[in-house]
Amino acid sequence: MSLELRIAEASASGPREENQDAIRIVTPAPHLATSKGHLLALADGVSHCADGGLAARATLQALALDYYSTPETWTVTQALERLLTAHNRWLRCNGGGQPLLTTLSLLVLRGQRYTLAHIGDCRVYLLRDGQLRKLTQEHVWEQPGMQHVLKRAMGLDEHLVMDYLEGELHSGDRFLLVSDGVWAQLDDQLLHQYLTREDEPANCCNELVSQAHLAGSPDNASALLVCIDHLPQASLSDALLPAEERAVPPPLKNGQNFEGWLVTERLAESRQSVLYRVKDATQQNWLLKTLPAALRDDPEAQRQLVLEEWFLRRVAGTHVPELHAHCSRRHLYYVMREYAGMTLQQQKRSTGLLSLAQFQSLAPALARAVGLLHRRNILHRDITPSNLHMGDEGVLRLLDFGLAFCPGLSDWQGGLPGTPSYIAPEAFAGAEPSAQQDLYSAGVSLYYLLTGHYPYGEIEAFQHPRFGQPTPPSRYRPDLPAWIDRCLLKALETDPDKRYETAEEWLLALERGDRSALVPAHRPLLERAPLAVWRGIALGALGLNLLLLVMLLH
Repeated sequence: MSLELRIAEASASGPREENQDAIRIVTPAPHLATSKGHLLALADGVSHCADGGLAARATLQALALDYYSTPETWTVTQALERLLTAHNRWLRCNGGGQPLLTTLSLLVLRGQRYTLAHIGDCRVYLLRDGQLRKLTQEHVWEQPGMQHVLKRAMGLDEHLVMDYLEGELHSGDRFLLVSDGVWAQLDDQLLHQYLTREDEPANCCNELVSQAHLAGSPDNASALLVCIDHLPQASLSDALLPAEERAVPPPLKNGQNFEGWLVTERLAESRQSVLYRVKDATQQNWLLKTLPAALRDDPEAQRQLVLEEWFLRRVAGTHVPELHAHCSRRHLYYVMREYAGMTLQQQKRSTGLLSLAQFQSLAPALARAVGLLHRRNILHRDITPSNLHMGDEGVLRLLDFGLAFCPGLSDWQGGLPGTPSYIAPEAFAGAEPSAQQDLYSAGVSLYYLLTGHYPYGEIEAFQHPRFGQPTPPSRYRPDLPAWIDRCLLKALETDPDKRYETAEEWLLALERGDRSALVPAHRPLLERAPLAVWRGIALGALGLNLLLLVMLLH
């Protein structure tokens, strides 16, 4: 069951010739409603500046078009922040010498949560269990006579500062968005009376606008009401998994034709998955991934496989496997391209530890691959040499997204994902998944491939490890330069705040590392030779005192 809403709007110019308020309601296609949500917005153009009506309409048009073009894995706030920042610049540059100004209040309803973004002097109310609560504050000056002058608005300042609020939806909730032409004339008690009436939302909006003008409102008046009638499934994976695709394939045999695929070999089977090599009609090799028979009745495993495919499709790029574009399926599986090459774990067994030259090529590639995921707001959570594949063409790819996590979309149930020796210290303490945990796992992987050891020793699944100081990799490999110690040990800090903030920061350190070793950074003389500096200061002071003494004696 999807999110069920009843929505109504009303707007009138009142005594003014032009209505500079704008309302936008976007009800997207079901698949976008699941990942991006419903968007409802109210903007009130500032009339005493450049064309306020244009500012309001253009802002809502940009939101309606661009919000649904942002990656589906971005959080609502992340997507809105980037869009509104860019549009704020547009407003400042397109007013014919003056910025275009408008207020903005918008709601995004996604799944069982809402996100509110607000700037200016419109208001957003929430009616829940008979109680009316104002969710926004007006951004106006508090001095007498200045209460209608905005101090924050879209287009007003170079650096946009929006108010954001997130919360859970309840069945029966009612959200009301009103311009100052309504709330300045109708107090909260009257609004509460209208919202609690058993009436259609359209009637409520029309009466609010009408009553505001009858009460003497000199401004445009607008109202937008949304009623939450039914909440959807709790998780994204439930919504993504159609009933007809819930059947796990039976065990497949070599030479069998299965839904258009020729099965040639069963490559691997674990407790979580089964991997087959298959051929398409052109005899191209692909890999078919599904669940083992033991999990055919496990809904959580089914949901995780669906999410794994969904994540892979939304992070498509050089560093992840290409997925086949299925038209229809009757069973639960997905198919990805097979690449010649081997995992880094297999490569280590075959050829031994990484050379310095191999590290200088591999480490930046890994940082780029992890950065690609994080820019899509996806955390891998299982970066190990076994899940890093080096193709014969020299391309590094991340494998196995079975534990991938998307903040804002995935449900975090706690627990320790992945291989213990690669899990960040804070995860053992129950911390939520983060980008810094992926960077830690990538750091352990590189450390292990360079040295054959783990920075804090090997950790078993049943252990409660204690993390002290990691052993520098040069202790095992004296041929490694000091900059590699610095780059890896920073990624392996026990405190996540001391690690690299982003994969891009780490990439920059790796690319500069060997150059900084050849050209030492300039350090102040006080840092390089503090004793000599203080001796010089003391001798200078002594000489000055002697000179003064001689002058006094004469």
